[in-house]
Parts: sequence; structure tokens; C-alpha cells
Amino acid sequence: MIRHIVFFTVPSDRLDAAEAGLKTLERVPHADRLEIRRNLNRDLMSNEVDLVVYGEFADEAALARYKADPLYQSAIDWVRPLREMRIAADIIS
Repeated sequence: MIRHIVFFTVPSDRLDAAEAGLKTLERVPHADRLEIRRNLNRDLMSNEVDLVVYGEFADEAALARYKADPLYQSAIDWVRPLREMRIAADIIS
């Protein structure tokens, strides 16, 4: 299984719009699990992250199909101008 985790920092006045754009990813059919959530910002050491994308994929091919889906590109086009930072990690579990 591949876990795909992406962190976003977004100015507060753009947070709702960025979240809405990322939520469109939940309609992409290639993930076993995909969630878009706001960070609770309860960590004492770091609260930079505003939004998190968490996905689980059967294998690298499923992750590639997800990233090739037109809805994925649409979400990128929507969110990229709204965000400040994006950090992504794909891990095998």
C-alpha cells in the first residue's frame, strides 16, 4: 500500500476556497481511501499546516492513475494560486 500525504499552508482568507478545491479530489476513483481535513493546530511546536490530504492506494499504479485523472489536474489548477506551501510524501506501508 502507498500512503500519499500532502500538507498545505493557506492564508486564512483563502482557506475555505482551498479546502473546497481539494475536496474535489475525493471524487477521484483510484484511491482506496482519500480524506481532506483541516489541521486542528493543537501542536505545541508547529502549527504551519492548514490542510492535509491523506490518501491510501493499493500500489504505485493506482497512485499514478489518481494523479493522471482530470479531476486531479482541476484541483491543482484551483488550489495552486491559493496556497503558500505544499509538502508531499508518498510512503510504502
